Amino acid sequence: MQTQTYAQLPSDLNPQRLPQHVAVIMDGNGRWASKRGFPRIAGHRQGAKTLKDLLRCCKDWGIPALTAYAFSTENWQRPLKEVGFLMRLFERLLRRELAEMQREGVRISFVGDLSVLADSLRQEIDRAMTLTAKNQAVHFTVAINYGSRAELAQACRRIATHAQQGLLQPDAVDEALIEQYLYTQGTPDPDFLIRTSGEQRLSNYLLWQLAYTELYFTETFWPDFDREAFHQALLYYQKRDRRFGKVAA
Repeated sequence: MQTQTYAQLPSDLNPQRLPQHVAVIMDGNGRWASKRGFPRIAGHRQGAKTLKDLLRCCKDWGIPALTAYAFSTENWQRPLKEVGFLMRLFERLLRRELAEMQREGVRISFVGDLSVLADSLRQEIDRAMTLTAKNQAVHFTVAINYGSRAELAQACRRIATHAQQGLLQPDAVDEALIEQYLYTQGTPDPDFLIRTSGEQRLSNYLLWQLAYTELYFTETFWPDFDREAFHQALLYYQKRDRRFGKVAA
């Protein structure tokens, strides 16, 4: 599938019915590479280019937030060579792309347990978040060493600690309070989740946040998920009736 470039939003998309926050599970990089006789890392390189184009597309088409599942807590079980390459790739991309993202008004956030990452990568993450904190064109969140069950468990631990210290009363614990203890605190929940490569599961991704999110699964491998594929996904989204449990009048 060839990439198409749109200077404006495609005419068959309603600008009033676009998702305000898109989450993606970027699946199929390794299979994309294997089908072409390339090493798996070639798929990750191409996948990074796809993500950069999707981010620019969100900015061009007026979608204000994109969250990408870059590395899960389970991904540490992959071969050491692949894990090492991914960590170096994250660091190189931050160094290489940060100036351009700053110019384009991208605000960058990271969610997950960042404490176990290499010091050099954490330094680049801190630098990126600090430099872009006031940007408003599009909010780009990267989930790295992220697992939703771990996120919920750490939220419970912090709430229990604060209750034990007398800072919280048990009857103060409601959905709004729990959200204040999540990695994603302050970020609206995704309206739309896209998962590529034909898999149809959430894989421990944003389990709390996706409670009322529209889900879209495509057979396309992530490196091939170009602007036209995103266009088709958005057409699907705009056909959905988002009632949030209500009954149409």
